[in-house]
Amino acid sequence: MSAVFLISKLSRSFPLGRGLKLTQIQPYIRRTTTTLAQEHVQRVAVDEIPTVGKKWVGRWLFGCSGMVFGAVVIGGLTRLTESGLSMTDWHLFGKRPPITQADWEREFEQYKAYPEFQMKNQDISLQDFKFIWWMEYGHRQWGRTIGTCFLLPAAYFWHKGWFTRALKKRVIACGLLIGCQGLLGWYMVKSGLEKERFQEPSDVPRVSQYRLASHLGMAFVLYSLFLWNGLEVVYPAQGIKQVTAQARKFRKFAHMTKGWVFITALSGALVAGLDAGLVYNSFPKFADRWIPSDLLAFSPTLRNFTENPTTVQFDHRILGTVALCMATAVTVWSRRGVKLPPRAYTAATALGAMAWTQVGLGISTLLLYVPTALAAMHQSGSLLTLSFAIWLTHELRHVKKLPK
Repeated sequence: MSAVFLISKLSRSFPLGRGLKLTQIQPYIRRTTTTLAQEHVQRVAVDEIPTVGKKWVGRWLFGCSGMVFGAVVIGGLTRLTESGLSMTDWHLFGKRPPITQADWEREFEQYKAYPEFQMKNQDISLQDFKFIWWMEYGHRQWGRTIGTCFLLPAAYFWHKGWFTRALKKRVIACGLLIGCQGLLGWYMVKSGLEKERFQEPSDVPRVSQYRLASHLGMAFVLYSLFLWNGLEVVYPAQGIKQVTAQARKFRKFAHMTKGWVFITALSGALVAGLDAGLVYNSFPKFADRWIPSDLLAFSPTLRNFTENPTTVQFDHRILGTVALCMATAVTVWSRRGVKLPPRAYTAATALGAMAWTQVGLGISTLLLYVPTALAAMHQSGSLLTLSFAIWLTHELRHVKKLPK
């Protein structure tokens, strides 16, 4: 098939009758054969893994992505129930949970030495403390379980030779991200335990919104890597016979939409970190105004975008609205005759449907004063929206410019 393609390319580029010499077409042959070789390597990269290996590596990658998804959900619930600062120490391999009454009282006394209890939870009972402690403990142990479920199979698959060269690099990257994620999680919690950050009576003890956004953003990156590689191993992107200029523009716009969804999700982390969802609980206006009066209340102005709850909520609404418009445009465009791989149409429709669902969840969460269940669904919805965007861009992998 490659030889036929090469001959057809030569016949179009150098019609008969020109009296060409061999030396004139040799550079063109070298460039074309190099391109064909690169495309062949890309096509067989996954095929280097034996069939049984692809099955188990794919299950492992999808399983890891599902566990990271679960970690995001549990982390959101931990934040919403304000449980994250209940454990005031951190151990690499975890620690034995309290068993006896004396153990619980000792753990409770540790909690009392930090700002959240002293400034906010002075009336909390030991029974209530047990609930928030178990929430945070469960989140940390889930993270450690992810590390175990990643590392042990990865070592086995590597030993069996079931990783391609490219996949080995990605596996190493995922392992580093898991380690960094654990450290960043503790660094985030530590920001809520630093007494010097909460000196004024009006201060609210909570983790830094910057560290929270970094922690969530890294989880999204890790999830995306697992999902993309799982799709690559189990469901390689379908080819397309003819790539049109419109299809290439569609692919570029799909990638832009994916990036915008990711940025919108990060802005949601700032909303969560500042409890900005409780500032204005009306939609579409902010109380009775389109532009809130305290939008730029902080000085210098740039502080408002990351530290002013009103501005952070305003930005998240704008970003979410734009993301909805872009996802809707992707769905409509895919139905207007653009030539795409078969599964890409389904992915584009799913992305548009999920975007509308996500906006509906966001508005409901806002109007109902951030109930825990709805807020957790909204955070999970952001990851689902990103998932469909990843699926779509994966299906468009081969919608690229043809070699000239």
